[in-house]
Amino acid sequence: MVFLLAGMVAMVFGNVVLRYIFDTGIDVSEELSRFFFVWLTFIGAVVVGRENAHLGVETLVSKFGEKGRKVCMVLSDIFVIICCVIFFWGTWLQAEINATNYAPITEISMLWVYGIGYFTSVGLGLMAAYRILRVLTGRISEREVRVFAGDYSDDEAHALRERLE
Repeated sequence: MVFLLAGMVAMVFGNVVLRYIFDTGIDVSEELSRFFFVWLTFIGAVVVGRENAHLGVETLVSKFGEKGRKVCMVLSDIFVIICCVIFFWGTWLQAEINATNYAPITEISMLWVYGIGYFTSVGLGLMAAYRILRVLTGRISEREVRVFAGDYSDDEAHALRERLE
């Protein structure tokens, strides 16, 4: 992700400098920076999923006890898996079309751009399935259930804020 972001910044900044100072630009950098942005976004979604940092409806979930929170966790992970299956299936259906379409400047097969859907759907789907398995086998930590409900009371930063107030 760092490489993609650094590459994007370098290409966009370089193109801006070239356009304003030399009245020219590098066409490849404009196209590649867009592709890097797509890859960065979808890889970032998997990383954020790994950290359990996606947005959630904590207002409702926080009202439940531990059992209710676990039920909500399993239900939300089932919905994530359903979305991942649909996303994977859509990427699969579009793969043949994207494989035969080429980017206008770099002439890269567009499957290299949109194929990131495979990585994202499999990555997020496996993480959701693994969490369901952990909940059902009782191997999920109490802290993870609390964080799912928006309770960060055992977080060091939260504790520091409490002491300062």
